[in-house]
Amino acid sequence: MATIAIIIFLGFFASVFGVGEVLSHHARRDIGAKPTDLPHESVSIAGAEKQVISGWQLRGKPGFGVVLLLHGVRADRREMLERSKFLNRLGYSVLLMDLPAHGLSSGEQITYGLKEAEGVKSALNHIKNEFPSEKIGVIGASLGAASFVLSKQGSMVSAVVLESMFPSIQDAVKDRLNLYLGPAGELLAPLLLWQLPLRINISPDQLRPIAEIPALHAPVLIMAGDLDKHTTLVETKSIFAAANEPKDLLIFEGAAHVDLHNFAPKVYENKVGNFLFKYLR
Repeated sequence: MATIAIIIFLGFFASVFGVGEVLSHHARRDIGAKPTDLPHESVSIAGAEKQVISGWQLRGKPGFGVVLLLHGVRADRREMLERSKFLNRLGYSVLLMDLPAHGLSSGEQITYGLKEAEGVKSALNHIKNEFPSEKIGVIGASLGAASFVLSKQGSMVSAVVLESMFPSIQDAVKDRLNLYLGPAGELLAPLLLWQLPLRINISPDQLRPIAEIPALHAPVLIMAGDLDKHTTLVETKSIFAAANEPKDLLIFEGAAHVDLHNFAPKVYENKVGNFLFKYLR
């Protein structure tokens, strides 16, 4: 019996360790050709620690501002393509980037906001060099939102849209385990979080966007779905409460952890369009 118990324990431990490997493995991929319906330019940005950030750039009207678009985990710049089209119709220049370890950007491991934040810094510096007289806005979804907040670059931007952002990596892991495994899944959270220092040399305390929100002194629009189980409505409201004025909150009724622009394009474009017009134009 003791031998069987040991085998079961080792099998369980190996399974949890395997999950950690999958979650931290890079999401680099070929993203295909540039869109042909808009004149996107391919850009390659040199970043910290030999990072190379890849993206598409779309030029708008002078004086209208530039918007940096940041996708979610395991996605790439294409997730933000429809947003870029909507923004360009309004006259904005746009930079869609692949976060580090995603798409065509360099990186071997997903770090859930830490190294991704370094890529965001590089992208913002690129925008400053390319569009020196323009105001900058940022739209980040989930990991993209967390990466911007963790970059601590609020002084560089004039408007921020945060979509479906987790308050902390502890909350993100707990919520996802509860969603897929039920209440018992929460018991596994410490085993996954314990792997962070071993795998990617970071502490869970370094991945707490909600702790950095008070230092973000820029107008912020926070958005989420009321049925989101990956980041609960209570968590979204706690992020909003921690943010500085001016701030606004938009909850999409009936939306889970999904692409909010795709879920309700008219609602999204009206709210985001007015928000960016107010602070970038």
